[in-house]
Amino acid sequence: MKRLIALMLALSAGTALAMPVEYHSAPERRIVTEKDWGPWLGPFRATLMPSLMQDFGERYLYAPANAALPPPKPGEQRVVFLGDSITDRWNLAASFPGKPYVNRGIGSQVTAQMLLRFHQDVVALKPEVVVILAGINDVQGFLQQETPEQIEANWEAMADLARAHDIKVVFGSLLPVNDYSDAAKDVVRERKPEELRALNAWLRGFCTRRGHVYADYAAAMVDAKGLMAAAFTRDGVHPLDNGYAVMTSIAQRAIDRALAGQ
Repeated sequence: MKRLIALMLALSAGTALAMPVEYHSAPERRIVTEKDWGPWLGPFRATLMPSLMQDFGERYLYAPANAALPPPKPGEQRVVFLGDSITDRWNLAASFPGKPYVNRGIGSQVTAQMLLRFHQDVVALKPEVVVILAGINDVQGFLQQETPEQIEANWEAMADLARAHDIKVVFGSLLPVNDYSDAAKDVVRERKPEELRALNAWLRGFCTRRGHVYADYAAAMVDAKGLMAAAFTRDGVHPLDNGYAVMTSIAQRAIDRALAGQ
């Protein structure tokens, strides 16, 4: 009888192990999107996706540069600029000559990706200040659909990581956009100015509540229509050199405030 009971228990356990695992999440993990991203963004997005499946944060991009970067020298006030293509295109050496400022922008990135690489591309570099400019691609939905609340949560998480490692935080406002040229014809439709303004209002309030510094690029680059002034951009999103010149002075004042503890 004991042997029979033991055999029945063993068979029961084996059956349980052989049964398919039931997940608490939805059984069909598939999102269908029908958006046409156009002749340039479409192929770029398709090419990018396989690498994002292996490293969504794209940490591999700056890993060699980070390994080659020595620790800050005594008294050095290193600043890391974290962001997407607007930061990636910013020539920090020309804008801030002689300053130990490090560019860690990656084109097309969203806030979730920056959060994933925050330890590697910010914390590990031991800066005094991080300047974060992020969210314009989240609003467009280029890589994933996000609500304003999700964008705000990612901003908050990056700020919390910085503060946990004694890094002072500067948040740059989202830049205004426009649709004044053929290259920019879809920009305002995909990045609604009212949503950008609402996110900036939240970010300003967040900085005030938490003691971070808010660098208001938008106020200096907007025109009477509430869009980015035509002189500052060709594609409606990325600044030209004169736009970066405006941003440079605002960023430096914000960095100085952060270093001085406001």
